[in-house]
Amino acid sequence: MSKTNTIVAGIDVAKAKLDVAITAASCAGRSRTTLPVFTTLPACCAPARLPGSVWKPPAATSATVVEYLRKAGFNVVVLQPRQVRAFAEFILCRAKSDCIDAGLIAACVAHHQIEREAPDPRIAAFADQLTFIEQTEEDIVRIKVRLEHTRDPKLRRVMLADIERLKSRRAKVIARLVAALRTHEDLARRLDLLRSIDGVGPRTALAFIIRMPELGRLSREQAAALAGLAPFVHDSGDRKGERHIAGGRDRLRKSVYSAALPAAFRWNTQLITLYKRLTEAGKPHKLALVACARKLVIFANTVLARGTAWSSRPATC
Repeated sequence: MSKTNTIVAGIDVAKAKLDVAITAASCAGRSRTTLPVFTTLPACCAPARLPGSVWKPPAATSATVVEYLRKAGFNVVVLQPRQVRAFAEFILCRAKSDCIDAGLIAACVAHHQIEREAPDPRIAAFADQLTFIEQTEEDIVRIKVRLEHTRDPKLRRVMLADIERLKSRRAKVIARLVAALRTHEDLARRLDLLRSIDGVGPRTALAFIIRMPELGRLSREQAAALAGLAPFVHDSGDRKGERHIAGGRDRLRKSVYSAALPAAFRWNTQLITLYKRLTEAGKPHKLALVACARKLVIFANTVLARGTAWSSRPATC
């Protein structure tokens, strides 16, 4: 394992407490996540130059801790749980506790020099609204599933009314989010570029802008992998394993996949051609749709990288 002089504070976040470790040392502090505790975090992490990699990112508490530390002037790296557990397995650490996890987080960042640019605060503000839209869509799907198994006319009317109410709410929130995004000239420009792609509507464009702000600064392979739409090699010796997509940003992948379905059948001539070519070659429907979704991400990345609107001519990307 490589040596490093970088001092890092690792923070394991739970609902009721924080565990803090400086580099790979034992926990420097353990306390409840109340506002007075947050005021002690900068002092606790003061020895660290690259402090505060926060585990368990889905928790609301994690977002609060990250925001507080960034405002205090610290560089913060957010790790996925699987990254920390993989590092633990690599160094043969089989024990598991919040205190140990905090030390692992610090050691992982320190030894691998993980540095990431701070996210655009404007995008972070829009993310909650997009998440609400996505959750509303999930509610609509759940009600539709229940509707398929309900025969009572009164209950069906109630469910249909709920679906219409949720669709109306979804449309209003999307319109408000688009209007808010257009108040920023650079984001409005990105929105217009994405909307120029055949098959990309406001909902999908919002997903690209908010869920993948790096788009336009990546290679086509990086963009596909980040969206979770890149097929990974699984070979060993003479064995040639099947390629499967894995990882990536789950909510973004779902949004792009949903957009690829109508785009590959009606809106985008290049995706229509790609889908027909793959299915006529004997590829399954879902594999062809994943390929179309991946191509849609590549189109979006290319349009933003070039800064020019979409052209329906065959892409060279």
